[in-house]
Amino acid sequence: RPEHPSSMALMNGSIPHEGLKGEKDAKQNGHDEADPGEDGNDQEVIVIQDTGFTVKICAPGIEPFSLQVSPQEMVQEIHQVLMDREDTCHRTCFSLQLDGNVLDNFAELKTIEGLQEGSLLKVVEGKFLQEGMKPYTVREARIHVRHIRDLLKSLDPSDAFNGVDCNSLSFLSVFTEGDLGDSGKRKKKGTEMEQIDCTPPEHILPGSKERPLCALQPQNRDWKPLQCLKVLTMSGWNPPPGNRKMHGDLMYLYVITVEDRHVSITASTRGFYLNQSTAYNFNPKPANPSFLSHSLVELLNQISPTFKKNFSALQKKRVQRHPFERIATPFQVYSWTAPQAEHAMDCVRAEDAYTSRLGYEEHIPGQTRDWNEELQTTRELPRKNLPERLLRERAIFKVHSDFTAAATRGAMAVIDGNVMAINPSEETKMQMFIWNNIFFSLGFDVRDHYKDFGGDVAAYVAPTNDLNGVRTYNAVDVEGLYTLGTVVVDYRGYRVTAQSIIPGILEREQEQSVIYGSIDFGKTVVSHPKYLELLEKTSRPLKIQKHKVLNDKNEEVELCSSVECKGIIGNDGRHYILDLLRTFPPDLNFLPVEGEEMPEECKKMGFPKQHRHKLCCLRQELVDAFVEHRYLLFMKLAALQLMQQKANKQESSGALENGSSPENGTADSEKSESEDGKIDDKVTGLDQVKELAETIASDDGTVDPKSREVIRNACKAVGSISDTSFDIRFNPDIFSPG
Repeated sequence: RPEHPSSMALMNGSIPHEGLKGEKDAKQNGHDEADPGEDGNDQEVIVIQDTGFTVKICAPGIEPFSLQVSPQEMVQEIHQVLMDREDTCHRTCFSLQLDGNVLDNFAELKTIEGLQEGSLLKVVEGKFLQEGMKPYTVREARIHVRHIRDLLKSLDPSDAFNGVDCNSLSFLSVFTEGDLGDSGKRKKKGTEMEQIDCTPPEHILPGSKERPLCALQPQNRDWKPLQCLKVLTMSGWNPPPGNRKMHGDLMYLYVITVEDRHVSITASTRGFYLNQSTAYNFNPKPANPSFLSHSLVELLNQISPTFKKNFSALQKKRVQRHPFERIATPFQVYSWTAPQAEHAMDCVRAEDAYTSRLGYEEHIPGQTRDWNEELQTTRELPRKNLPERLLRERAIFKVHSDFTAAATRGAMAVIDGNVMAINPSEETKMQMFIWNNIFFSLGFDVRDHYKDFGGDVAAYVAPTNDLNGVRTYNAVDVEGLYTLGTVVVDYRGYRVTAQSIIPGILEREQEQSVIYGSIDFGKTVVSHPKYLELLEKTSRPLKIQKHKVLNDKNEEVELCSSVECKGIIGNDGRHYILDLLRTFPPDLNFLPVEGEEMPEECKKMGFPKQHRHKLCCLRQELVDAFVEHRYLLFMKLAALQLMQQKANKQESSGALENGSSPENGTADSEKSESEDGKIDDKVTGLDQVKELAETIASDDGTVDPKSREVIRNACKAVGSISDTSFDIRFNPDIFSPG
């Protein structure tokens, strides 16, 4: 399902606002981007000020209506709006025409000649309008049936519970009881508010024995939708035989109406009509009357009065919902609990379960995608000014969403046993898989990799740690350093890691490929100047200290990451890093180390505690919060010392001039003045420290030794690795086995 324009989000990776956060982090840590210059700024202003205009839409069977559009939108986005509107939602196979000319679906509105305020766009059913060509194709017919099925299930939450087609659960109207504030449609009678019972439910009170899961999924009254049809499914007579294909038959549908009428429908190049087939006899000739209609809804309206009434009511209900509740999310959300529901017949669900679905992808149908190339080229898009950055963020987000959806589908196929392993002779937990250009591995300790870390328990935790590392490096977004597309899927008790494939990695041994890091947890370690240079750029925002490790020959090797982090140059010449499971420092509260004493506060709470594995690490949020806390401490310490120096100077100069105190003014005014002075001093003190720190960092030699001493003392007190500026780093390899 293509995205609705309003459902686009600017995100990086699979985390909301990660890209924006990455940009902020980079700026905080001194890696600010170069100023795009005058031209860039002009362009940014143009984009922001581009105003919308109104066009008139004329669709068959309804009055023309106005639609607000933006010059940046594509024609396809108007299609999406029409497929969502109550009165045009049942049309999918149509084109838009301006003065008799068919508009290109992928053209931006600003590029269309003659399209302006008040222009009339005609909805013409049938995309192929040349002489002798008919509107529907097999693909268009399938898309149409899917869309009608989506409309029939628009209030049904089963797709959201199953994590299908970007549907997500929404409890907005459950909790507001339909009163969404801005809609103005209050359901409560009268002016007085009803009394609401705010007593907490029994199961959340202390001491309660029951822990029901049902309460996690509040039930909505609208979820018992109006029944429009008993059955809509693909007919057993599919696909049409050769002679019927020559007559234009694309596929056959089987429908049972609410009135219990059993009908067979032909989807043909001209539209949908009733045929004379039954469950046991094939007779594709049109019935009498055949009710030929361009839309399946128009056909069903004619043969079932209940369908006509209930479908219309259902669409009214659908469009009354808050937009957030009915627009598909731009990425799939998966719920880990779902109530037991009645299992209904569903042709689309059944078809999806047994087909690869390659024909419906938005890219070239039938082609598997080179995920790694797509993920990396979107990251290489230019980002000098705002329009470029927005375009890049959209592209990154779109590819990540598609990759996550494909990886999830593949992981389920792997666990269901529908994908052949690339090493079928090995035992099940050691098997690896490739499907749709994605590499899949299971969360088991296969070659005693994690023996010293906790075996299978550590192997189960490692993929999520690795995923957090990938997210973090993506957010820092250093040019020239690449990570793999990574998705972790928990399904039926298994943990599956899905990764994009580095070009050439499958053609050579891992030992030959790795030019940085270690493949055996530190026994053999290699380093590479280019990787050190690239990782140096990430070390400041990620607070990672450059450090040396000893290999099994007691040789020192310099690294700027944890020892497991591997650097591989792909056949495409890009520098990839992978296995980022120990990007952050270990949590010593859960890692008892001989000869290491814990602080008293920790001992009182029973730390260090023995954990099931040795991969416990601190969360990035904690590291950032700690560094922020230390920075404030650094500023306060330096400000206090500067104020002390200032006070000492004033005292000595005052004593030299004369020691008399002012005679005018009351004691009160003196007191208030001194308090004001203190506040001013504190503010100016912090500003001074900032200025001083910047001057020392630029090292222009104008700073006096006493001020340097102030900064040096403050750095020492907060544990900065530099004595001229605030810089706190962590060593991710500390206390690791080996």
